[in-house]
Amino acid sequence: MRAKCLEEKNIRKSRLTTHSGPPTFFRRPAVQLAMVLFIAFVAYLIASSGGGRTGALAREVSVDEAYAMYQSGVFVLDVRTQEEWDEYHAPNATLIPLEQLQAHINEVPKGREILVVCRSGNRSQEGRDILLAAGYNATSMTGGLKEWYAKGYPIEGAPP
Repeated sequence: MRAKCLEEKNIRKSRLTTHSGPPTFFRRPAVQLAMVLFIAFVAYLIASSGGGRTGALAREVSVDEAYAMYQSGVFVLDVRTQEEWDEYHAPNATLIPLEQLQAHINEVPKGREILVVCRSGNRSQEGRDILLAAGYNATSMTGGLKEWYAKGYPIEGAPP
């Protein structure tokens, strides 16, 4: 009888010491925190690379990509000066000079994709960033309207 009690006691003891679940290493708070931070970092990388955005535009596109967007009906925002606009511009584009964009941002449609253009591509990046900060779906065109014209895409007016 005593042997049977000892055997049952040993069985219960072995069940208590048998680990089911993660190894002891993963039960340490520092290791758990490191794992959570690693997963958060991977999620951040995915989100910042655009992998988590559906329907969002690239931050910057080539002139050829911009022309394809233009043909599909994207809202084209020209951020050059009035004088530059008067010389030439893309047909159906809207002019809001960069220095006035913040004050006239309500004239840009919120629910559409926005393609920001300028003469060479520098001001369009700044305009794009203003729109992105305000919650718009905006991208800029590298190369600007100078390259647009050089590739033979449509313009109104003529560059000097």
